[in-house]
Amino acid sequence: MSVTDIIFADMVPLPERGKFQGIAAATWALASAVGPPIGGALASTGKWRWLFFINLPLCAVATVFICFFFHSHVPTSSFKSKLLSMDWSGNALIILSTVLVLLGLTWGGIRFPWASPQVLVPVIIGVLGIVLFFVAERLWLKGPTIPDVFFTNRTVLSGYLGTFFHGVVSLSAIYYVPVYLQASKDVSALHAGIDSFGLSFTIPAFAIFTGLSVEIFNKYRPQNYIGWMFTVLGFGLFTMLGPKSPAKMYIGFQIPLGIGLGILWISTQFPILAPLPFSNSAYALAFWVFVRNFANSWGVVAGGAILQNVLAHRLPQSYLVTLPRAREFAYAIIPQIRRLPEPLKGQVREAFADGTRLVWWVMFGMSVAGLATCLLMREEEMKTSMDETWALQETAKAKAKAKANVVRPADIEADAYPDEGGGELPQGTRVEWQKLRAEV
Repeated sequence: MSVTDIIFADMVPLPERGKFQGIAAATWALASAVGPPIGGALASTGKWRWLFFINLPLCAVATVFICFFFHSHVPTSSFKSKLLSMDWSGNALIILSTVLVLLGLTWGGIRFPWASPQVLVPVIIGVLGIVLFFVAERLWLKGPTIPDVFFTNRTVLSGYLGTFFHGVVSLSAIYYVPVYLQASKDVSALHAGIDSFGLSFTIPAFAIFTGLSVEIFNKYRPQNYIGWMFTVLGFGLFTMLGPKSPAKMYIGFQIPLGIGLGILWISTQFPILAPLPFSNSAYALAFWVFVRNFANSWGVVAGGAILQNVLAHRLPQSYLVTLPRAREFAYAIIPQIRRLPEPLKGQVREAFADGTRLVWWVMFGMSVAGLATCLLMREEEMKTSMDETWALQETAKAKAKAKANVVRPADIEADAYPDEGGGELPQGTRVEWQKLRAEV
C-alpha cells in the first residue's frame, strides 16, 4: 500500500492524483467485496487452507506485471546510507508502545481483570511511550518519521487526525458488519459476504467520485465535511440494528456509511500534501500511510475488546461456563450458534447484537471526532509542480548539468553530456537527456 501511494505521488501532480487514488481505492474495495464470499465459501466447506493457496497465483500475476511494466529511477546513494537514514529509534518506540497498548486492551476483562497489573501496566506504559514518541520526534530524533509540518501546520494536522479516525472506523465497519450478520442474523459466512455488498460497492464508487471532484473543483475541504457527515449518519443508523432487523435495514444502512468511508478514503490525503512546498514529500506521505495502518489495528482490537466484554456480561452464565476461560471466545461461538437450542440461541444472538451495537456507538463517537478535525482544515492551493529531488534525483542533475553548458551539435549526436565530450550517460538519466536532444 505504501509503495502504491509513493508511485502516485512521484508521477502525478496533486490535483490530478485523486482519480488515480480513486481507482486504487476502488480496486482495493472491489477485492474486499469479492474476497469475503470466496473466503466464506471455502471456510464453510472446511477447505480453509485454500484461503492461502488462492493468493499464490494472484501474487505471481502481480510479480510478472511489475517485472515488465514498472520501471523506476531511484537515487544512487549506497544501501548503507539508506539504512542509516531510517528512523530506527522512533519506529521501535512506536511499535513497542502500540503492541503494549493493544495487548492490554485484548487481555482486559478476558484473560485478566481490567484493574489488574497485567492490564494496567502495559496500557499505561504503552500510552506513555506513544506520547514520548511524538515528543522525541519533535525535539530529539534525527531523520524523524513524523514530518515537522505535522506540528506547525493546522491543515496538515487535521489531515493526519482525520486519517487516524477514518482508519479506526473504516476497518471496524468492514470487520464487524460480517460478525453482526453471522452472529445476530444467523447467516453463513458466504451469505454474510454477499450481504456486505452494500458497504463494499459504495466505497469504491465514491472513492473514484471524490478523486474526480478534487481534480475538477480543485478543492478538498467540502469533501472531508461531507464524508464525515455521511459516516456519522451511517454509524448512527447502525446503532438501531438488532437480531430481528430486516434486510432492508442492515443492507440499506450500509449505503450512507459506505458513501462516507469511500469519500474519506481519498479526501484526507489532500489537506496533508497541499500546504507542503512540493506535493510529494516523502516523509509526509510515508507517515500518512503509517497513520492509516496504525489506526486500522486499533479499530480491529478495540472492537474485539468491546464485543468480548459485552458477551462476557450478556451471555447466560450456564453457557459461559462451557466456554474456554481466560481466552477470547467471541469468534469461536459464531459457527456454533445455528446448532444451539432455543431459548439459548436467541439469547446469544441478542448478546452479539448488543456487543456490535456498542461497537457502532463507539465508532459513532470516533466519527464525530473525525468531523471535528475539519474545523482545523483550511483550503490550500494544490500545486501542480513536481518535486524532482525525490525519487528522480538523477533526472534533476541531468537537466541542471545540460542547461548550464553550451550544447554542441556533435555532443547531441553522440548522446553525451556537453562537457564530457561524448561520454555515455548514466542509466537513470538517458530518457531525460533524449528529451533534451529533441527540444534542441
